[in-house]
Amino acid sequence: MTPRNSRTNHPAGRTTRDPQSARAIRSTAHAAQFEDSASSAYRPAYMPGSQGRAANSAYERQSAASQYSRMNPNYTAASSRRASRGKKIAIGVVAAVLAVVLFGGTAFALYFNSINDQLTRGTKTQEELDAITDALAPKTTSNFTEPFYMMLIGSDRREDGSVEGARSDTNIVVRVDPTQNQVTMVSIPRDTCIDIDGYGQNKFNAAYNFGGAAATIREASELCDVEISHYAEVNFEELVALVDAVGGVDVEVDERIDDPDAGNIVIEAGTQHLDGEAALVFARSRAYVDGDFTRTANQRKLIMAIVEKVLAMPVTDLPGVIQSAARCVTTDLSATDIISLAQQFKDSGDLTIYSGMVPSTTGYIGEISYVFTDEAALKEMMEVVEAGEDPSGIVASGVAPTPGSSSSGGTSDSYNYSYNDGSAYYGDSGYTDSGYYDPDYGSNSTDYGADTGYGTGYSDSLA
Repeated sequence: MTPRNSRTNHPAGRTTRDPQSARAIRSTAHAAQFEDSASSAYRPAYMPGSQGRAANSAYERQSAASQYSRMNPNYTAASSRRASRGKKIAIGVVAAVLAVVLFGGTAFALYFNSINDQLTRGTKTQEELDAITDALAPKTTSNFTEPFYMMLIGSDRREDGSVEGARSDTNIVVRVDPTQNQVTMVSIPRDTCIDIDGYGQNKFNAAYNFGGAAATIREASELCDVEISHYAEVNFEELVALVDAVGGVDVEVDERIDDPDAGNIVIEAGTQHLDGEAALVFARSRAYVDGDFTRTANQRKLIMAIVEKVLAMPVTDLPGVIQSAARCVTTDLSATDIISLAQQFKDSGDLTIYSGMVPSTTGYIGEISYVFTDEAALKEMMEVVEAGEDPSGIVASGVAPTPGSSSSGGTSDSYNYSYNDGSAYYGDSGYTDSGYYDPDYGSNSTDYGADTGYGTGYSDSLA
C-alpha cells in the first residue's frame, strides 16, 4: 500500500490519495437496494419489555429513537471514534453465503466439519445462540426439499467489540427455493419505523442494539409476515481477504471515486480490476448526490462480481475461498446442512436471483427522519415473493419502475432502478442531510428536497 501522503498511479485504474486533495466528486446515479455493515454483538434477551419493564414514556421513546439517528451529534461523535478496520461492511452477505453454499459439495465434507464450530458459533455465547434459536421458526424439514426464509444481517459495533450503539445496517429477508434453484432477496431499509417491544417507536436497525440478532429476526418476520427459519450474520471486516482470495474482481465503475471517508484509494471510472482494499472503498463510498442509492448500486455490482468469480473458479481453488467466507459468516446452518443445501442447488439447474426493497416513503416524526413502509405494497410484494416470482416491479403507491438492462459474460442481468425528482419508491419529501457529519457514511451536505429514488432490483440467471 502506498503511503497515505503520496499519490501514485496503480495499474488497476486507482491511485492513493493526498489527504489534502479535493473531496469526493458528488453526482447523480442509479439507485438500488442493499445497505451496509456487519458483525455480531450480543444482548442476552430479546426485549427487556418482555421481562415486565414498563413501556417507555414518549420522551424516552423519542430519546431512544434519536440515539440512533445520524443527526444525533453524540452518536456521530461515537461513530468517529471507530477505526477504519472496525468498520463492518456487509455488502458481501449474499456473495459470502453463496460462496459457502454453492461449493459445499461432498468433496468438502471433512473440510466443512473442521470449521463447523466457526460457522455456527462465531463469537456468540450459548445464551445468545439460544435466543436466536427461539426467534427462528421451527424447521419443517432437515433436507431442504421445500422453500424457506432466511434472515441475512449485517451489523456494526465498536472496534473493542462492545455492543453499545451497535446497529444492523443490512437487513435482508431471503426466500430460498432449492427445488427451483431460486433466491429472492427483500431488503429492509435500516431507518424503517417500527414499534419495538419495551422501547416503543424506533428505527429497524435499533432492534439489534436492544435484542441482538434474535430481535432483528423477530422484527423482520413481523414486518414481512413470514416465518424465518434460518439466519446468517456477516462480519465484513473480512471483505478485503475474501475479494483477495478470489483474485480480485472486475466491476464497471460509473464515476470516479475519490472519497477519503471510504478509504485512501482513488478509483477511476471505467472497467476496473479491484483488489480487496479497492473493493472495500467501492462498496463504502456514499459521496454522491443521492448518497446511499449509488452506494447500494455499487454494492450489488460487487456482490455479483464476487459470485461470478467464484462460479468460474476451479474446484481446487475453492477451499481458501470457503475459509475466507466462513470467517465472515455466523449461521445456524451446520456444515452438514450447507452440504445438503449445496447438493440441492447443484441438482436444480441454473441459479436465479430476484431482488427488491420493502416499498417505502420517507419523512419525519418530530426532528427524527424515518422510512415508512407502504404496507399494502409490501403485502403484494411478499405474495409475489412467496409465489416464486420477481418482486422488482412492486413499488410504493403511485410509483412505476423505470426499466433498464445490462448483460455480460454468462450472466443475464435485468436491472430496474431509477432516481427521480418528485416521485418515490424510496420517497423523500424535504429530507435534509445538512448539518451533521457521520464518518461512517461519508460527508454529506445534501438537501434532497422533493428528490426521490427507488431501487427495484434485478433478476439474475447464472449459467
